[in-house]
Amino acid sequence: MIQLGSNSGRAILTRHHIDWKVIAAFAPGVLAGAGLGAWLLVDLPAHLWQLSIALFVLYLCWGPGLPKASFGPFGVFIASAITSFVSLFVGATGPLVAAFIKQIHTDRFRTVATFGTAMTLQHAPKALVFGVAGFVFSEWLLFILAMIACGFAGTWLGLHLLKSINNRWFHTAFNLVLTLLAFRLLWQAARSAGWLG
Repeated sequence: MIQLGSNSGRAILTRHHIDWKVIAAFAPGVLAGAGLGAWLLVDLPAHLWQLSIALFVLYLCWGPGLPKASFGPFGVFIASAITSFVSLFVGATGPLVAAFIKQIHTDRFRTVATFGTAMTLQHAPKALVFGVAGFVFSEWLLFILAMIACGFAGTWLGLHLLKSINNRWFHTAFNLVLTLLAFRLLWQAARSAGWLG
């Protein structure tokens, strides 16, 4: 719910920069992935997902670019379906979606706006699935609202900072942040799997 509120705020504040063609292809994938995940709702080993996501994020940041076909409607649909499915079991798909979206756009505002909207779509079905599964949101309502308000304030400040840098600096910084998140996922995967002893 906190991520849903935070990304909704980002999407609202950057609504004039959203790439609606990407979102139109992303939305059906969210429904397909979340629907499949809700149907299966299985307990998969966390370290496998964490490791896979981390490696793919690193590839998207520093490896050769994906073929152009990957960013067409079908490619976006597939990426959306896979990440929406995975997000029900591992809450770490944000970096993966971000790494994918950033390859589509060179403009920093378009990247942030489209990413925020994509994540809003991805978190909405999760809230529904977890609600049906028995999570009692009302017990956490004040905490959730406070965190959403803090997230909105952070987004507002971040967008003002975004105006002061150029696209090249943004993409370099974005790659570095995503790389750090990927390394964190690798660390979590190693701990989950018991590889650290």
